[in-house]
Amino acid sequence: MQYDRITKATFLSRPNRFVALVSLHGQQVRCHVKNTGRCRELLVPGATVYVQQHDDPGRRTACSLITVDRAGELINIDSQAPNRVAAPWLQNGHGFFRNGDRPPLLLRPETVFEDSRFDFYAETLGPSGDVQRHFIEVKGVTLEENGVARFPDAPTSRGEKHLRGLIRVQQQGMQGHVLFVVQMACAHKVVPNGQTDPAFAAALRQAKQAGVHLCAVRCRVQPDSLEITGEIPVEV
Repeated sequence: MQYDRITKATFLSRPNRFVALVSLHGQQVRCHVKNTGRCRELLVPGATVYVQQHDDPGRRTACSLITVDRAGELINIDSQAPNRVAAPWLQNGHGFFRNGDRPPLLLRPETVFEDSRFDFYAETLGPSGDVQRHFIEVKGVTLEENGVARFPDAPTSRGEKHLRGLIRVQQQGMQGHVLFVVQMACAHKVVPNGQTDPAFAAALRQAKQAGVHLCAVRCRVQPDSLEITGEIPVEV
């Protein structure tokens, strides 16, 4: 995926979850933070960031914070980006849908199952020609330590709820999937962040035991683009 109107800036502070102050062309500018996670290890005063400028006079902020440079490693923190890069990747038959190199018959975003709304619903042809149904939840990952990507970076009851829903998907004879999109290139595996959210970590282990499929990919990040480059393991 590609961004337009990307400009280099310097991070100053984050008054709340949704707003950052950056120095842009020598002026202090309010910037929308497209990620409600903590990002404490990334958004530190003086960090080089890349922002997308907007022309809409109705916006409260003049730009959106997209990418952070952490000691030379670019990390995309746009929480909308994982779904946008996942859609064509899944549609092309990657990840969960390796079935004779055939892409899914159907890939639809934002689909409800019971009390949960999942990022994607898909249908594929099974080995005997039957239609198999899939529910897919995508999780963007921006926290990394020594090559290990960790999710989440803050407690997420919503994330745990999604895992419980995917377990019920499996119990009803359909296929449940979690796709971790690691928004950086340096990670070599994904693990649950049990120290930050033990409930999510426990639910992820239970989901895997129930047959929910876990997959992770890492990305090539540029100031103005994000691209999936390949899969890495998920260890629970």
